[in-house]
Amino acid sequence: MINQPINRTISVAPMLDWTDKHCRYFLRQISQHALLYTEMVTTGAIIFGKGDYLGYNQEEHPVALQLGGSNPSDMARCAAQAQKYGYDEVNINVGCPSDRVQNGRFGACLMAEPETVAKCINSMQTEVDIPVTVKSRIGIDDMDEYQDLTRFIDVVAASGCDTFIVHARKAWLKGLSPKQNRDVPPLMYDRVYQLKQQFPNLHISLNGGVKTLDDVQLHLQHLDGVMIGREIYSNPYILAEVDKRFYQDNSVSITRAEVVKAMLPYVEQQISLGVRPWSIARHMLGLFQGQPGGRIWRRYLSQNGTKANVGVELLTDALDVLLEAQSKVKQFQSAMIG
Repeated sequence: MINQPINRTISVAPMLDWTDKHCRYFLRQISQHALLYTEMVTTGAIIFGKGDYLGYNQEEHPVALQLGGSNPSDMARCAAQAQKYGYDEVNINVGCPSDRVQNGRFGACLMAEPETVAKCINSMQTEVDIPVTVKSRIGIDDMDEYQDLTRFIDVVAASGCDTFIVHARKAWLKGLSPKQNRDVPPLMYDRVYQLKQQFPNLHISLNGGVKTLDDVQLHLQHLDGVMIGREIYSNPYILAEVDKRFYQDNSVSITRAEVVKAMLPYVEQQISLGVRPWSIARHMLGLFQGQPGGRIWRRYLSQNGTKANVGVELLTDALDVLLEAQSKVKQFQSAMIG
């Protein structure tokens, strides 16, 4: 089996409760090339869960599964399942700091166990042809010196992993909540840059605090890729410039209104499968961020999305209300100029 190489220049971070298959389908309407990641899925959910935790839409490619676990045989079993489903990559979560994840002995606490991660890599790579990658922090608790990070990379890379996404903050596993761990520890981009200099043969992407495509451009002067998380969720249309700017794709960018219309057949299909429109629309709240009528769009979806028996008209009506508001703004501006 020959796999197409993945262009990892821009990727969208795995975000729990956010980057589900509906969110990823929506984001794929805006960028055809950015690499998308699933929410973290645990090995226990895949092996023992009753739901289809690996389900996705074929339109999402390239798409990577982020896997949480530390048992090599379970990780290998789940990686094989991911490949069977058609995922383009399996990524090991070595960055999540939540208590629940620590109790399951995976996530950021595994930075203290690089040998365990290496065993997982070995076991997974014997079962799959798709890439197995790692997403980590720059350190945890008192293991936060640069030497601690390089030892982790050394051991894991020796197992055959050549791709690392590094969140440029350490994680405090004791005393800070997951939310605080996304903001309180300072960002140390220079440490990730230094990592690339020390390991030039590894693919190193950076994650954490990236808010603009100009930020991305600066980081790419030092690194192989940039992963963007919360900014894309709150302002998804930032992806509209990604294909042209970073993938040399000169196709005409889709407009925000065209994104809404492109989503309508998908929403109708999902409704026929029993999915509530709000499960999809909630990911689209930020589509008109910073635009006239953006607040009206968000308010309409929020106020009407959870009503009983709502259908695809949730989006069409919201778009109509938004366009009417934008038209009034233009009329007012014209009158002022006149």
